[in-house]
Amino acid sequence: MISTEELLFRLALGAVFGGIVGVERQMHGRPAGFRTHILVCTASVLLMEVSAYYHLLVPQDASYVRVDPGRIAAGAITGMGFLGAGVIIKLGASVQGLTTAASLWITSAIGLATGVGLYAESVLTLVITVFSLQVLRVVERHTPHDVVKTLRITTRCEVDDEDIYALLDKYRGRVLGMDFDSDSAGECVIVIRVAFGGRRSGSLPLKDVVTELVALEGVKTVSLKTL
Repeated sequence: MISTEELLFRLALGAVFGGIVGVERQMHGRPAGFRTHILVCTASVLLMEVSAYYHLLVPQDASYVRVDPGRIAAGAITGMGFLGAGVIIKLGASVQGLTTAASLWITSAIGLATGVGLYAESVLTLVITVFSLQVLRVVERHTPHDVVKTLRITTRCEVDDEDIYALLDKYRGRVLGMDFDSDSAGECVIVIRVAFGGRRSGSLPLKDVVTELVALEGVKTVSLKTL
């Protein structure tokens, strides 16, 4: 039987590991931050300890006890599914919170590994997690990728759509979908989902796109949003 001091050390280590990941999430204003990650990791350590060692404490002869050390621990992963779903937010066509949900999931896995005494594996996973959240964030920001926006234009119905398409092509915009709405006064509302290709974060000149669209003859209002 493993000593009580060792079990308590694993719980404390799990709290430290969870706190390290949680600090990064807290710094970036995510819904699951410092305290949440500490609780997740510590709970996972405790569940793993109970799952792996509780059978040694029962008064029955250990040779007659059939144990599945992963049964209780598997509940931690199931619980992460509910907790992770709670931090994922869908805003129109965009989804936010996936990285935080993944950080909770891997923090739980770190706790389970710590609870069973896989210290080297836990530390390496922690390093990979922090590296992914911190360093790769910078890499991702400077990697060109498509930026999807929803363009809403109020205009006279006789305005030629080709002028709008030509302007979007100028900014490397690819039309993903389009909706039209018109009224008896001859006014049309055009809603376009457009992907601006090969953009870095913050490099899309939104003001220039809107300004040039408004300058088109017959166009009354323009809005460009992430929806």
